[in-house]
Amino acid sequence: MEAITPFLMFQNKQSAKAIELYLNTFHDAHTVFINHHPNPEDGIMLGKIKIHQLEILVSDSSVNHDFNFTPSSSFFIDCESLEELKEYAEKLSANGNVLMPLNNYGFSQQFTWVNDAFAARWF
Repeated sequence: MEAITPFLMFQNKQSAKAIELYLNTFHDAHTVFINHHPNPEDGIMLGKIKIHQLEILVSDSSVNHDFNFTPSSSFFIDCESLEELKEYAEKLSANGNVLMPLNNYGFSQQFTWVNDAFAARWF
């Protein structure tokens, strides 16, 4: 086995906008590659971004389906400061929603859980 990589499959050609959000949110994020579907109007066939040390594959589904991302799968961000946590939460929840507002929940003194505009979850 070479690697196991998280994979985000978007509907309605949203992966390019999601990549833009992630690149604008995380200071060291960058695009590794982007391959478009044979018909460019179908969006991204497969792309890879890197956020910190995590590589994430992204794709626009060419087939409409009845499922999307589920809250049971989320990206966990370890922040160095409260300011960094607030910055990520604000940027990622813009046009999305906050599942758990920033607070002390006992298991963590500062914790928040958000959906980004594309329904991917971050905490």
